[in-house]
Amino acid sequence: MLFRWLPLLVLAGCTSIDNPPGPVLPGDMATPSGQARTIPWSELPEAELRQRIARLIPANVKDRAGWAGDLHTAYTHLNIPAAAQTYCASIAVIEQESTFQADPVVPGLPDIVWRGLEERVGKFGMPKFVLRAVLQKTSPDGKTYADRINALKTEKQLNALYEDMIAELPFGQRWLKDYNPVHTAGPMQVSIAFAEEHAREKPYPYPLGKNIRDEVFTRRGGVYFGAAILLDYPAPYDDVLYRFADFNAGRYSSRNAAFQAALNRLTRQTLSLDGDLLRYEKGRASATPSSVEAALGDLAARLQMNRAEIRRDLLLEKSAGFGDSPLFNRLFRLAEVSAGRLLPRQQMPQIDLKSPKISRQLTTEWFARRVEGRYRTCLGRAETN
Repeated sequence: MLFRWLPLLVLAGCTSIDNPPGPVLPGDMATPSGQARTIPWSELPEAELRQRIARLIPANVKDRAGWAGDLHTAYTHLNIPAAAQTYCASIAVIEQESTFQADPVVPGLPDIVWRGLEERVGKFGMPKFVLRAVLQKTSPDGKTYADRINALKTEKQLNALYEDMIAELPFGQRWLKDYNPVHTAGPMQVSIAFAEEHAREKPYPYPLGKNIRDEVFTRRGGVYFGAAILLDYPAPYDDVLYRFADFNAGRYSSRNAAFQAALNRLTRQTLSLDGDLLRYEKGRASATPSSVEAALGDLAARLQMNRAEIRRDLLLEKSAGFGDSPLFNRLFRLAEVSAGRLLPRQQMPQIDLKSPKISRQLTTEWFARRVEGRYRTCLGRAETN
């Protein structure tokens, strides 16, 4: 399992850090006579390890020890190797997503919610003035729903508001049950759907409160599931930048974007390099072929695969297995023959970020490079501590 970390840990410019550039393997234990062996972080006493993690966190962060403890617990339960590089990866994402706020403030949240609600009930024929009147109803916390909307600052508050509206308002179950707009939460802005799925596959390390959804809003839960989505999977990259891109765009998006680029080269098409190879509806692969699947179907004879076999392999696109599939390897083989050279197995997904919380044009590449910059700064703190 340790070998899956080598691409993450062996990075240009990282070898001067006061720990080995990668996990210490049995053959690496020997040191030249008379030289002291650098102790890897995984062999440090727990108290010292927590102190080192805390020193990686920016000095202006409140409760660095608490954040360090949550990171240590997450990495221990997920079996993520302890190293400055791995901790700095999570620290960089936390800093980018929330500036180390467990429940970050969302500017302009009341206006975002009012617009969303009005649009939602408008689809069912309810006029805005009727909605405003209904929301004068007193909610379970003693305030009116309208007052609670106007006072919203964080996604945790918004999530609690929607749960009350779904349970209490006459149209809640019919119109709002599947409309809770909070899909990501916590200090690493983790997908709640991912957290719920991950908790079904691996035991959650803390006593469970109301549900996993609520745990994502906590510091400990947000850090745990954030570390999981960022690092708890084998990635084929030789640069951590692409893990940061995957964190934003979805696991293996950078690998899949490279696959799309190879397909474009082979077919001379201009398919989007977004990392999505199939169409999805409500999280499930659609039976309707995507543009990628259609283009591959036209290549079926050259790939020596039928359409059913192509579909079989495309269904692996969110997993490590797709990189070992006949479809992946045969397409790259054909594309490299055409290009006369080896082609990269990683490429930056080209995705424009869209969210009511985003007020300017941003992309996955912008996000990944911003996080990479914070990651390098974090590694600099490791060198000086």
